[in-house]
Amino acid sequence: MSRKKRVIPGFSLTLGITMSYVGFFVMLPMISMALQTANLSFKEIIDSATDARVLSSYKVSFGCSFLAALINSVFGTMLAWVIVRYRFLGRSLIDGLIELPFALPTAVAGIALTFLTTNKGWIGQPLSRLGVSIAYTKLGIIVALVFITLPFVVRSIQPILEDLSPDYEEAGRTLGAGSFTIFWKIIFPEIKPALLTGFALAFARGLGEYGSVIFIAGNKPFQTEIAPLMIVTRLEEFLYGQATAVALFMLLASFIIMFIVNRVQIRVARLVGD
Repeated sequence: MSRKKRVIPGFSLTLGITMSYVGFFVMLPMISMALQTANLSFKEIIDSATDARVLSSYKVSFGCSFLAALINSVFGTMLAWVIVRYRFLGRSLIDGLIELPFALPTAVAGIALTFLTTNKGWIGQPLSRLGVSIAYTKLGIIVALVFITLPFVVRSIQPILEDLSPDYEEAGRTLGAGSFTIFWKIIFPEIKPALLTGFALAFARGLGEYGSVIFIAGNKPFQTEIAPLMIVTRLEEFLYGQATAVALFMLLASFIIMFIVNRVQIRVARLVGD
């Protein structure tokens, strides 16, 4: 009896292609980066990755990325809800504009945001009269990261809301539940795994963002320098080993954070499923 021919290639072929792709495009660059630190001793690697200026850049990158992801988790959820649940003039335009940070070069976004938020800009000028400065501060970095990472949260939550039938909300209202109770007891448990995914993606993208931040940050040592800028600075100084030491620390920290978020997401998904 002849074996039935499959339309999709078999497991061995697809596994081989997948592992080759992952090895070439993911693992090989990481291995080559790790080999760049071979000329440094373990102490030199630690010293390079924990230099006072570098540690300050870690705080700026991780702190601003976390706050930006947190802000987008709130407003991104609201934006996704409005796009899915309401029909109004300009809805398709707003839905399309969410993709703008994906298509817009990050350097262009950084220059545009800087012009808007300087003390002479359309937004920065009235705020400067109130004593609020955005450009060349950490607040400016957060603004840039909010703009860049917003689509990750919206696009993670939007499909879940589209699949969530309004009948559940109507049933809750029929039983006398208020708007907050309906959201907290019915809607939020369904979107929680997607929200964690969007938060993690936004946080990870914020950590590695460079082009849109360097213009609005001002790049003041120990104040607004980000970790990716420190890597570029070390490369410009031809200190390749120190640059890769900082990059390895960022890679390790990002991997740990993503792993923790992933485990939390799986746990939440199981609780929701139960």
